[in-house]
Amino acid sequence: MTVPQIPPAIRELLACPRCHGPLLDAPPGRPEESATLRCAACALRFPVRDGIPVLLLDQARTEGP
Repeated sequence: MTVPQIPPAIRELLACPRCHGPLLDAPPGRPEESATLRCAACALRFPVRDGIPVLLLDQARTEGP
């Protein structure tokens, strides 16, 4: 699922605050994670609230089962 609120030019600038890996749309999963960006390198998930990515490590979730 694409997070449409973030303009493409801004998305290109976003990187994981932990490992600086690229952030991608998280695959569809639980409904509460529909607006989520996933780090391609370390698999952390970052929420997107009101179109604003929250790139704080204490708000990130690890990808898991």
